[in-house]
Amino acid sequence: MRILIVSQYFWPESFRINEVAQSLRDVGCEVTVLTGQPNYPDGVVRAGYSMLSVRTDQYSGLAVHRVPLIPRGRGSGIRLALNYISFVVFASVFGPWHLRGKPIDVVLVHGMSPILQAIPGIWLARLKRARVATWVQDLWPESLRVTGFVRSPRVLAAVSRVVRWIYRRNDLLLVQSRAFAEPVGRLAGFTPVEYHPNPGELAFNDTEEVRLPALTLSPGFNVVFAGNLGTVQSLGTILDAAELLLDLPDVRFVLVGSGSRDEWLAAEVSRRHLSNVQPAGRFPPDAMPGILSQASALLVTLVRDPIMAQTIPSKVQAYLAAGKPILAALDGEGATVVREAGAGIACDAENSSGLADAVRSLRGMSEVQRLQMGAAGRSYYQRHFEPGALARILAARLERLMLEAPGPGALPPGETRRTS
Repeated sequence: MRILIVSQYFWPESFRINEVAQSLRDVGCEVTVLTGQPNYPDGVVRAGYSMLSVRTDQYSGLAVHRVPLIPRGRGSGIRLALNYISFVVFASVFGPWHLRGKPIDVVLVHGMSPILQAIPGIWLARLKRARVATWVQDLWPESLRVTGFVRSPRVLAAVSRVVRWIYRRNDLLLVQSRAFAEPVGRLAGFTPVEYHPNPGELAFNDTEEVRLPALTLSPGFNVVFAGNLGTVQSLGTILDAAELLLDLPDVRFVLVGSGSRDEWLAAEVSRRHLSNVQPAGRFPPDAMPGILSQASALLVTLVRDPIMAQTIPSKVQAYLAAGKPILAALDGEGATVVREAGAGIACDAENSSGLADAVRSLRGMSEVQRLQMGAAGRSYYQRHFEPGALARILAARLERLMLEAPGPGALPPGETRRTS
């Protein structure tokens, strides 16, 4: 089966779709990628690339076709909008040229924000007489409202109409969280909606101990947060909890990553004299197992919002794979996974005192109890999020899609597409 992955973000940018592409190749699919020029998260095109270039790279044996792209910049809503629109336009124009003479069976759109990137996927599927599936990672227009990027009800309503148009021109919609099925299904019409979770990272499949970690943590009870440092991560909750724990000198919050709130975070840590908070910077994905293996606990936080409660942050899979206890200050699906796995302690989103209490509770447990939590999380990961198993499931579903007659596809037993 010949799969074209359409994703605005791809290697050398660090996104899970990079490894999904590898995993699909490893289970026998012929995978090609259409993407833009790498500029995330710094907002400038990376060295060695050009915003106006049309080129083909090789990534782990896969052909990666790149189209021109206006870089996103930092802090500018206009630049971000131009970044989104430029990929839609240039992928639609240069994508057919890149793929000339190349047969495609299925187009798989990695539907991170912006969902608009599904438009060139739909166009290319029509040109290639292929089926098209979008793997929905964020809810639109809801995510625009939550991040504060768009507040106008009229604009949000207009975006909703565009999303409805996109969903209904897919042959299949996959959702990364079961809670996404209902809101996506409301807009999807007769397009089938099915649950397919994000896999864990391939780096965690290598259980050999990393001898020289990229970051060495100081002795003590290290609570490690790894990932994007942005608006929806509720970083204020972490800082408030850290302030409540200043009486425990061995407790330290280590924040590994970068994002739009880097400067705010550094200023707040300094202003509040939080000696127990360490912004550690960003590291490549293959360095994360060695860093997380040193943690006493792994931390995931989100803002309190109904939409965020429907999301499973991708770091949850990585944390489960790391085999360390998890502290989760979030609502809904993500917290359910942590509790269901028996992998840690969860409290409500934005509940800084609850998070501080959870840290105290976990710190007070025996080493054996914490090891049992970590082992339970690792076991849950192997059953639900192991990359190879999920790649086989995804490949099989896309092959069925390729063979199905046009029209709504069948749902697997027990899965609910939508309620209306």
